[in-house]
Amino acid sequence: MDNQNLSDVLAFASVLSIFVMSVVQLVKTTFNPPKRIIPLIGVVIGLFIGWASFPFTDLDVPLRIWAGGLAGLSATGLFELAFNNRSDKNKK
Repeated sequence: MDNQNLSDVLAFASVLSIFVMSVVQLVKTTFNPPKRIIPLIGVVIGLFIGWASFPFTDLDVPLRIWAGGLAGLSATGLFELAFNNRSDKNKK
């Protein structure tokens, strides 16, 4: 079953995650929040950027908000995966 809305949301979330990751990094370096709330910050920023991105897409508001939320969740994980070095003793 092909669902065009789901494909659109995932494609838009992929594009938004780069911008969300940048803003989350800006917030992390500026305000130094506790590490346990960084994913929540990422989701909130993603929701806002998804909602505010109406000039760049023709998706409806709920679909943009879903894409922003997914981008917020993935942006936190992408940064941790790409830029944090793990020592050999933490790898299994």
